[in-house]
Amino acid sequence: MLNDPTTPLSLLATRRSGKPRDLVAPGPDAAQLETMLAIAARVPDHGKLAPWRFVVVGDDQRARLSALITDAYRRDRPQAAATEIASLDQFAHQAPTLVVALFSPRTDSHIPLWEQQMSAGAACMNLLHAAHASGFAGGWLTGWPTYSDAVRDAFGSDPERIVGFIFIGTPSRPLDERPRPDMSRIVSHWTA
Repeated sequence: MLNDPTTPLSLLATRRSGKPRDLVAPGPDAAQLETMLAIAARVPDHGKLAPWRFVVVGDDQRARLSALITDAYRRDRPQAAATEIASLDQFAHQAPTLVVALFSPRTDSHIPLWEQQMSAGAACMNLLHAAHASGFAGGWLTGWPTYSDAVRDAFGSDPERIVGFIFIGTPSRPLDERPRPDMSRIVSHWTA
């Protein structure tokens, strides 16, 4: 069953993260991205709160996002090296599609924030699965921009937090397989 590439289990077993710098066009078109985002929203969500949301950053907004990130970094770290700034400058220009995922907690709910955070993470993972099932690869990056209030404020407001930047596109080369955990170290059977 895992050898049949058309089965859902095979898709799950073969998903890999793509390095955003290695993701090229084509990316998903508007209809494909809409479908992926609808799938991303089909996650466990105690209380039906939808404590997450997505912001699509269009190609015409990448330079503006790059300037926002580098300006905020310079304000935070005035002594930053040119290499740091160059790295942050290229961050927003990777892959043909960029989705910013935000954790939007419902603080007035009795549902614990931890459960809401896990739902937001699951939404990001579903987006990566949907990208893979659609024939693309995705990369979920965090890093300094994720934790910057100035960058967050461009997409939302406190108490929201950026969960990550999801880059989607076509791999320019075969994706590397990474070492996976030894199952005997991460799975046990409870005995009382």
